[in-house]
Amino acid sequence: MTTEASAGPAGAEALYRETVEGLGTVHVRRLDPARDADVVHSWVNEDRARFWGMGETSREEVRGIYEHLDSLTTHHAFLIVLGDEPVMLFQTYEPEADRVSECYEVEPGDIGVHLMMGPAKGSPRPGFTAAMLRVLVGHVLADDGVRRIVAEPDVRNAKAIDQLRRAGFELGPEIVLPEIDLPEVFLPEKRARLAILSRETAETLR
Repeated sequence: MTTEASAGPAGAEALYRETVEGLGTVHVRRLDPARDADVVHSWVNEDRARFWGMGETSREEVRGIYEHLDSLTTHHAFLIVLGDEPVMLFQTYEPEADRVSECYEVEPGDIGVHLMMGPAKGSPRPGFTAAMLRVLVGHVLADDGVRRIVAEPDVRNAKAIDQLRRAGFELGPEIVLPEIDLPEVFLPEKRARLAILSRETAETLR
C-alpha cells in the first residue's frame, strides 16, 4: 500500500494507491467535472442510486453540480478507479460547513463522507464493496489530522447502513438533516442514520 501521489492510468494524479488482494491496484483521484460527467450521469440516474438524490438530472446539470462542488474548499469529490475503470464515487466534507453539524456535536478532526458504488460489471465479486470502503478509509485517514469519519446514509438505505457497520462504523441515532434551498444548491430534508468510524477502530481493522 502507498499514499504517494503519482500519475494515474489516464494521466490524472493518483492521490492514493493501494493493492487489493484478488483485484489488483486501485487508486483514488479527484473527480473532474468535465471529463467524468458522462460516467457520473449514468450512475446517478440508475434506480439503485435513488438515495444519492440526483435522479433525472441531465449530463449538463451533473457537470454543473460538480463544478460548484469543485469550487468549494470544504467539499471535495473523488473517484476510486480499478485499472482504468471508475468503481466508486465519494465526497468528503468538513462537517462544520455542512447541515449535518446541526444534528450532532462536531469534534476536531471529524471529516464527513458520502459514497456510491458504481454499477457491477461482469461476474459477481464477493467482498468488492467492502474492499473499496477500505480504500476510501485508507485515503481519508492518510491525512494525519483526521480523527473520525462521519457518514449519514438515508435511513431507508439498509444495505449502505449494514455495509458501514461491517466496515467498523459505530451506528448512532437517526437524525433529520434540514432542507437547504440556495441559488447554488437545493437539498431536501433527509432522515438519516449517523455512523462514525474512529481512527483507532479503523487502524485495528486494516
